[in-house]
Amino acid sequence: MRWQGESRRKSTGGRLHRNRKKRAHEAGRPAADTIIGETRRRTIRTHGGNKKLRLLRAEFANVANPKSGTTKTVKIISVKENPANPFYARRNITTKGAIIETELGNAVVTSRPGQEGIVNAVLV
Repeated sequence: MRWQGESRRKSTGGRLHRNRKKRAHEAGRPAADTIIGETRRRTIRTHGGNKKLRLLRAEFANVANPKSGTTKTVKIISVKENPANPFYARRNITTKGAIIETELGNAVVTSRPGQEGIVNAVLV
């Protein structure tokens, strides 16, 4: 299980002595690792009863063309490059900032698929 509380170390590198144990609300969840395939989403209840949509698989992306000012829904072919992790491109994992190959050409993902449940991109 991931934990998103404070570190055991101070910013100086010294040991930080805990005044309490870990709390359930500090626990994180595993990453969505959105891959290319038939669209599949999962709804997650978040803090305060709100909802997040985890996009587990994505087949299409909303690609904006800045020159013409139009947006089209097109099929994703592959992930060309992913600055978040070089191995993500090999595994076709889409995150924000990833360069995806679409039917219109290469595009940069501007949305967060694992948080928002949709892939929005802008042509490069």
